[in-house]
Amino acid sequence: MSSTRTERTEMIDTPAGEARITWHPAPAGKARLVLALGHGAGGGIDARDLQALAAALPALGITVALAEQPWRVAGKKVAAAPKVLDVGWNALWPAFAEPGLPVVAGGRSAGARVACRTAAELGAAGVLALAFPLHPPGRPEKSRAEELLGAGRPALVVQGGRDAFGRPEEFPARGARAASYELVEVEGGDHGFAVPKKAGPTQEEALAVITGAVAEWLGRLAV
Repeated sequence: MSSTRTERTEMIDTPAGEARITWHPAPAGKARLVLALGHGAGGGIDARDLQALAAALPALGITVALAEQPWRVAGKKVAAAPKVLDVGWNALWPAFAEPGLPVVAGGRSAGARVACRTAAELGAAGVLALAFPLHPPGRPEKSRAEELLGAGRPALVVQGGRDAFGRPEEFPARGARAASYELVEVEGGDHGFAVPKKAGPTQEEALAVITGAVAEWLGRLAV
């Protein structure tokens, strides 16, 4: 692990192809845990929420690792199948754990699904689901709630109030199976956490809700 806060990249060979990790390290000697984040099926690690977390969390002792799946590194426009995404993520896990700190698995959209599906097997300290795609747009009957509820780890969902893939009120009740599942709403946010310009919070305020909620939740996990 780098001894400075300078961003660095690392290429990792996986059975699904070559993947890439961009590290945003906490200051030397102050890191408490690693937050590993995967991207969605329609974009990469330049997503506004991933970049906001990578900018805000290292100063709080959270090393952020932004992972690019092999299909994205190879320049393909269509995401790999879920099983292939899981294979790539599993192969990256030893690199996330190398600093010797607890690792929280997370991601946005498809990346959040990968984190939920693999968290228990990999021994993740928790799961961060950003813009979890609860169902395809307009198809609430095609629920993916079982992936979230079956994560088997403390979980935080951060969801936009107008996310077409699942609004906060559509998420299942937090019963016994999901005792540690928490949800934070980003007012007016869509699936990419973009907010309308005419009313409600500004884009900066919306991102501050995300970084603040994640920092507070991770702080409790790191105790």
